[in-house]
Amino acid sequence: MKPTDDKNPEYFHKVVDCQYACPAHTPVPEYIRLIAQGKYTEAYMINWESNVFPGILGRTCDRPCEPACRRGRIEEEPVAICRLKRVAADHKDDVRSLMPQAPFTGNGKRIALIGGGPASLTVARDLAPLGYEIHLYDEQDAGGGMMRSQIPSFRLPIDVLNEEVDYILDMGIHTQFKTYVSSLKEILDKEYDVVFIGTGAPRGRDLIIPGRKEAAESIHIGVDWLASVAFEHTHKIGKKVIVLGGGNTAMDCCRTSRRLGGDEVKVVVRSPYAEMKASPWEKEDALHEDIQILDNHVPKIFVVEDGKLKGMTFEKVHAVFNENGKRSLVPTGEPEVFIEADDVLVAIGLENTFPWIEKETGVEFGEWGMPIVDAITYQSTNNKVFIGGDAAFGPKNVITAVAHGHQAAISIDLYCKEKDITNRPSPFTNLVSQKMGIHEWSYDNEIENDLRYAVPHAPKTATLTDRKMEVELGFDIQTAIKEAHRCLNCDVQTVFVKDRCIECDACMDICPTACITFTTNGDEEDLRTRLKAPAFNITQDLYVSDTLPTKRVMVKDEDVCLHCGLCAERCPTSAWDMQQFLYKVTKAC
Repeated sequence: MKPTDDKNPEYFHKVVDCQYACPAHTPVPEYIRLIAQGKYTEAYMINWESNVFPGILGRTCDRPCEPACRRGRIEEEPVAICRLKRVAADHKDDVRSLMPQAPFTGNGKRIALIGGGPASLTVARDLAPLGYEIHLYDEQDAGGGMMRSQIPSFRLPIDVLNEEVDYILDMGIHTQFKTYVSSLKEILDKEYDVVFIGTGAPRGRDLIIPGRKEAAESIHIGVDWLASVAFEHTHKIGKKVIVLGGGNTAMDCCRTSRRLGGDEVKVVVRSPYAEMKASPWEKEDALHEDIQILDNHVPKIFVVEDGKLKGMTFEKVHAVFNENGKRSLVPTGEPEVFIEADDVLVAIGLENTFPWIEKETGVEFGEWGMPIVDAITYQSTNNKVFIGGDAAFGPKNVITAVAHGHQAAISIDLYCKEKDITNRPSPFTNLVSQKMGIHEWSYDNEIENDLRYAVPHAPKTATLTDRKMEVELGFDIQTAIKEAHRCLNCDVQTVFVKDRCIECDACMDICPTACITFTTNGDEEDLRTRLKAPAFNITQDLYVSDTLPTKRVMVKDEDVCLHCGLCAERCPTSAWDMQQFLYKVTKAC
């Protein structure tokens, strides 16, 4: 197998770990170590620099980083990366003095942001300190976008949302709330230098089956209904409620229904339970609140009697997979199932809608009615118009919208400076040895079995009677520190220097996971079967040295390495070193 150049930092980009799994690239182990040291304000600011909304995301993030966490390789649950972000937010000091301080010296450029959600707010946060005059348009009466209208208060308290949104708006952003933009042409005619569109995916999909029109008064589109509740236009719902859909919006709908009077709330989804799009923890919370989830049920008809909704009938199906793994839902042949309902909430997906973007603006649309947007620069077919978040590529999540905002801000800054927006600044990377003295490292390398700590919840009897009462209480300080110590330091990498190795095999003997092997070289498929612990995860590269004097090579399987540093401690010649790899995506600011 071709050796990995241990002097080439590109190797470290191949390591699968939580530092690079998050779209906004928070340096995860760094802020976790600060939490373990009780430095919550510093941890908050590290998160704020990349993720922009630590308190919001610490409660609501879809956690794309956690599946890559190395703790999850030896135990069932990874480090609670998301919930530790909340700890930093909950226990920080007053951070306003640490934020960029407006007013900023202007650069003469004006930017319009359409939509006040996470993508637009991130663009504002990155560009305002550079002197751009930012004008934000949103039809709601405050910033936050879907974070305000679609995430219930029992998951995201309004004061947390307001605090983190205001950190950005207080940078001198010109806000025009309660303003619905009905024409992109009108905005372009205001002679802004750039327009950024971050309007999200604001329309919920409907379900057109028999009875839909007749029962319209009792059938509600989930996202619209959640917004109506959030803005206190809706205060109650029927005793028997059906929620159609298996995503996180469906979970928010069913849990909100329980708080507004729904005694019998059922989530009905056509897919198997395990394939529901909702996050596992969201499904668990719904079940804890006595909500029944019925999978493998396909809606057939809204049953209406005397002009009033009585319920729905469903066909039972089961999943069948072909030789290519493609799933089909096949009827079981059982009798149709009737479920009573006073109200039905339809939460079967989100769609984009752009009736306000005229053809003459030069913004072209492609498949599924989506705008044509460059996936790197976020520029549309009109060079002055950039698009990010759900509006660019369809519904994702908050952290992805933040990542889009950061990258779009870089493009906008380059565009306004009349530079090539495809010639993007490189991220900052660095490698630093962590050795302070003999057998002494500047990080916690004690490795032990340690199960994930549970986040406490408020009593169900209280939360189900108050839709604004937060359910999750967050970690206390002592528990947060314990959870932070579960981190296996995925940013501290083993670095092997061939010329120092005397092939004593001490590192191989001391390794607790048998991830190091000295053997003759070969092709990768063969080599993977000859290691001390066979390496079957082909998605994880092997670390292979150049040929040693005995004609062997050192092979390390990163998939099972714990970064404990025992190899480097044991090595008598310092052929092994533990080096911290710092990776920061460049931002416009």
